[in-house]
Parts: sequence; structure tokens; C-alpha cells
Amino acid sequence: MRTARTAAALVAVIALAGCSSSGGKDDEEPGDGSGGGKGVDTPRLKIAMVTHSGEGDTFWDIVQNGAKTAARKDNVEFLYANDKEAKGQAELVQSFVDKKVDGIVVTLAKPEAMKSVLAKAADAGIPVVTINSGAEFSAESGALGHIGQDESVAGEAVGDELNKRGMKKALCVIHEQGNVSLEQRCAGVEKTFEGTVENLNVEGTNAPAAQSSISAKLQATKGIDAVVTLGAPIAAVSVKAKEDAGSEAEVGTFDLNAEVVKRLKAEEVGFAVDQQPYLQGYLAIDQLWLHKTNANVIGGGKPVLTGPTIVTEKDVPELEKYTARGTR
Repeated sequence: MRTARTAAALVAVIALAGCSSSGGKDDEEPGDGSGGGKGVDTPRLKIAMVTHSGEGDTFWDIVQNGAKTAARKDNVEFLYANDKEAKGQAELVQSFVDKKVDGIVVTLAKPEAMKSVLAKAADAGIPVVTINSGAEFSAESGALGHIGQDESVAGEAVGDELNKRGMKKALCVIHEQGNVSLEQRCAGVEKTFEGTVENLNVEGTNAPAAQSSISAKLQATKGIDAVVTLGAPIAAVSVKAKEDAGSEAEVGTFDLNAEVVKRLKAEEVGFAVDQQPYLQGYLAIDQLWLHKTNANVIGGGKPVLTGPTIVTEKDVPELEKYTARGTR
């Protein structure tokens, strides 16, 4: 958490030094409602971000908003692409290597699939920063560093939270099979939770199917008093699923968005784990800009932590104003 605070402080310093500037042709709208000021006068860069996001995952909208804000400040043209399939994600990275961009931000949800193409980026002299997932694979992929939360530690924090709430039997819902970060979260929960944990794989990009699967599991397995979801969109799905099943289980979730904050306020979700996705996008662009313009490396090449923080209904008043503008 000390590293996370250092990262946050660094953002404030950079923001004061760099002010704000216009973004690239693909990101005209401000992600956070800020504007004005004079941008840096360094040469214009082109930086691409490629993630494993599926369609409709609002988490990545927040990441992009952070990246776009930093891009406007740093005189960067920001490019974004995503594919939930590992092969497709690797092909997108290759397309940006072929375009000779000045830097690449990438997630390592399925790191084995990315090894070859990231080696090609290194051969082409294109610096890479990894974010969000696969921290332990970042260095071997040749990246400057990783920005995100320690997923195992985050899972352990959820296990502790379930203990505090007196839970005995938890269902951990994995919405993307094979994603190493999601598996680490459930493993972390199991490590510290004093009750029992059962994992359930669902298709995260198919909300009706996911809802049906969760509902069926709650009906078939007695005694589940906690449903832990690993992404904000699945939290809302799980609330509906438990209603369908007539279950009294409490829903807790990893990640935050406006919908989750609304459900925290209504006490339909008990808690959420905030890993500050806006900060992940912002710092990734800044890291590449700093490296290209001043040979800096944030965190000395070690992972820079942006979470975890457990938030509950008591945090809603502060969070609402930020989720409304897409930055938390």
C-alpha cells in the first residue's frame, strides 16, 4: 500500500508539471471533465493500449479515461484495441508493432500467448508497460514495469473481509476461464477465508447465461452465504441471480463502477475491491512518456501497486461524484 500511495503522489506531481493538452484524433472527449491549461512541448508520441477486455466491460472504460487524460497532458496520440481471445490480443499487439508506435501498454491475462509478440516489440525497440494482470510475468516479457494490484493480496483481503462478516461458505465466480489474475483472486480468497470456497466458471460476456448459471448453483448448493464476483458487471448479474434463486447470500465484488456504487448504496452489494483502474491507465501513459523523454522508470521496474482497497456503503458519498464522471 506504501507503493500505491507513492504512485498516487507521483501522479499529483506529474499533473502539476505537465498541465493538460489536447488528445489524439481518437480521443476528443475528456474522460474526467477536466480541461484547459497548456500541454507539454515534447515531440508528439503515439502510444497504443491492447487489453483482454470483452465487450461491455465498463472497467476498461475507466482505464481508458485515465490513459486519455495523461495522453492529452503529454502530447500523446492514444490508440486502443481489445480482444478477449489471447490470439486476437496478440495479433492486435503485432499490428501496433508493425505501425511502429512509440510505446505499447498491454495486459497479461494469458501471458504465454503474449511472449512471442512482446519479444518482437522489444526487437523493434518499442518500450512496453504491462497493466492490470500478469504482474509476475511482466519482467520476463521485457516490460519496463507493471502497474496494477497484487491479485493474490487482493484475494486475501476479500477472505479477511468475509471472515469479519461471519460468512461460512463462499462462491467465487470466474467470468473468464484461463485468466491467471482471476484465478489468483479466488486462490487468495481461499487462503485467508476460514470457511469454504467453491469456484464457478461463467461466460462473462453473456449476462443472461451467467445469471442462469449462478442462480442454478445457488439453488443446487445449500449454505452459500457469500457470492464473490471478480468484475463489476458480474456483481449486478449476481444480485439478480440470487433473487431468482431466493438466496440470502451477500454479494461482494472485485472492481468498481457507477452501477456497483449504486448497489452499495442500496445495500444490494456488501463491499467492493477498488484497484483504481483510472490510475492504471494514467500511470501507464505517463511511464512511457517519461521513459521516452527522460529515460525514467516508475518504481525502479518493480510493480507499482494501485490497490487493493475495500470500499463499502460508507464510502459511497465520496465515490459517487467520481463514478459519475467515469474516473472511479
